[in-house]
Amino acid sequence: MSAWSESMVRVGAIFTKELIQMRRDRMTFAMMLLIPVIQLVLFGYAINTDPRSLPTAVVTEEQTPIVRTLLTALKTSGYYELVSIISDPRESAALLARGEVAFVIQIPSGFTERLIRGERPQILIEADASDPAAASNAIARAETILMRALRHDLKGSLAYLAPAQDPIEVVVHARYNPEANTQYNIVPGLLGVILTMTLVMITGLAMTREAERGTMENLLAMPAQPFEVMIGKIAPYVAVGGIQTLIVLLAAHELFNVPFAGSLLLLLAGVVVFIIANLAVGFTFSTIAKSQMQAMQMTFFFFLPSLLLSGFMFPFRGMPGWAQVIGEVLPLTHFLRLIRGVMLKGAGFGDMRQAILAITLFAVAAGILAMVRYRRTLD
Repeated sequence: MSAWSESMVRVGAIFTKELIQMRRDRMTFAMMLLIPVIQLVLFGYAINTDPRSLPTAVVTEEQTPIVRTLLTALKTSGYYELVSIISDPRESAALLARGEVAFVIQIPSGFTERLIRGERPQILIEADASDPAAASNAIARAETILMRALRHDLKGSLAYLAPAQDPIEVVVHARYNPEANTQYNIVPGLLGVILTMTLVMITGLAMTREAERGTMENLLAMPAQPFEVMIGKIAPYVAVGGIQTLIVLLAAHELFNVPFAGSLLLLLAGVVVFIIANLAVGFTFSTIAKSQMQAMQMTFFFFLPSLLLSGFMFPFRGMPGWAQVIGEVLPLTHFLRLIRGVMLKGAGFGDMRQAILAITLFAVAAGILAMVRYRRTLD
């Protein structure tokens, strides 16, 4: 047998060994197939940088044909979804603060009368600009939509109102981030991304490292309940998450001049719950993974949808309904609403209680799953 043939035999033997190893490590093989599929689906279908059907509240005290024309034009444009018509401006401010609407359109009393007299009445559009990318296209097209609708109706006896000059004035107030500074949106969100990536991974590796080093038997021999093991394992990393939080908040204030309009105590309470939720996820992964490599793969499998579907990189409202449903399950989605609401909007507990409750429920569910999985490893 020639040297070339002997070399090919050795290559074939190693190739066969790798196939056998791949068949045994089914989780790694599954991750290699699933992750590209997930990326294709998310980037191909879920990501949209031009959000449509943005929830909009209308504050108006009159329902004249011209007002109805303007509201219909906004609705049919596809950018604005009129979800509420109210009469109290204070209620509209609360809706913006809670993030329930992206825009508030205010049409003052006597608007139609002033329009007929040729006085160029104003329409005020208040926009939630905490995420500039989500609101920019709708704001840019608002005036064109309204003017086109008016010119369609200003005929006959009202034709004198459609000269070269626009018959109304559209005033836009970009709330919470009037300069459309992307750092105001990105930097607070980075805290959630950093905590998700590092804490899930470090906790997932902690338990699998015990198994790989042969110290898992000692841990299992201890007269400790599953919840005691979990608390003891994740408690040190709560402090690590606290240090990361301090670093990011100081950098946001000192380096990027991100405003802080709300309660620091409320934000820290939300951070603690979010840290616990991520640590519980990592602990759950550690009870499933058989090696540190698998734990890292599962971390990436959780981190990728969190990054893309939470509203950190792309506008949340621009995603299709099924993607928003998945995003609502992820704790990072609600944490982004919490930290941006507290820092940029000055939102209080009443405004953010839904976000805190969602993160808390996720943490409880992940903790219960981790304890159930840990009991199974005692056999």
